[in-house]
Amino acid sequence: MAKKKQQPKQQDEGPVAGVYEIDTGTCELVRDTLTADGWTIEINGVPSSHIDVDDPTQLDFEYMRWMAGLVGHHTFPGPRLRALHLGGGACTLARYFAATYPDARQVVVELDGRLAELVREWFDLPRAPLLRIRVGDARAVTETLTQDSRDLVVRDVFAGAVTPAPLATVDFTEHVRRVLAPGGIYVVNCGDTRDLTLAKREAATIGCVFPYTVIIADPAMLKGRRYGNVVIAGSDVPLGEDPGLARELLGGAVPAQVWLDAQVRTFSRDQKVLRDSL
Repeated sequence: MAKKKQQPKQQDEGPVAGVYEIDTGTCELVRDTLTADGWTIEINGVPSSHIDVDDPTQLDFEYMRWMAGLVGHHTFPGPRLRALHLGGGACTLARYFAATYPDARQVVVELDGRLAELVREWFDLPRAPLLRIRVGDARAVTETLTQDSRDLVVRDVFAGAVTPAPLATVDFTEHVRRVLAPGGIYVVNCGDTRDLTLAKREAATIGCVFPYTVIIADPAMLKGRRYGNVVIAGSDVPLGEDPGLARELLGGAVPAQVWLDAQVRTFSRDQKVLRDSL
């Protein structure tokens, strides 16, 4: 039996479970019974985000915990964190950074305008200038941004279970590096199969643009035993070397390991970088 699609709500009603029409298809808001006020968003049947209304620092998706850990153990040069999130969903990670970096200035780029409206209605997101949601194409927006204007760029964009090809190329990655200030981090969520071909090519691509890279994932994923998420990051300064990060990653529900630059380059050795022309 098809699930009934909800009608738009008034802004003060809060989240209501159901299926909603959005610009790119459907969004299902599912109540999380394991937390007091947790919700999962599924976009066209694929889990996209989880948000805990009561606790913005609670990250249910492991790869988001890994990203947050990497950022938390990195020293940024500026007085406040300036973050760009490519891919919005429920703005879970942006909400986390707003709680842990109260002076942060963040922009979330979301392709689906209706989804952005619903997320603002459902959840208590910080308002501008702390957090702005910009509706648009992630690559097109990135290409318009000022040089050295961000300390952190997070790419978490999927069409179904795949990152759109234009957001994984060396051409796009060079735009990201231009936008990043010295000492900044580019971090991506790469979903891959057991053969890890895409993760290797993404690591090679990011390593082609940035002098320092890291990978964070659980050991089973890195051994090619299952499908899952691989976090890959690049910077113009060393990153991931704090021993506290390795200890923190081992303490999660899904223990993960961090590979530093030399190991990442061995992993991606002889792989072709991804280009717009291919």
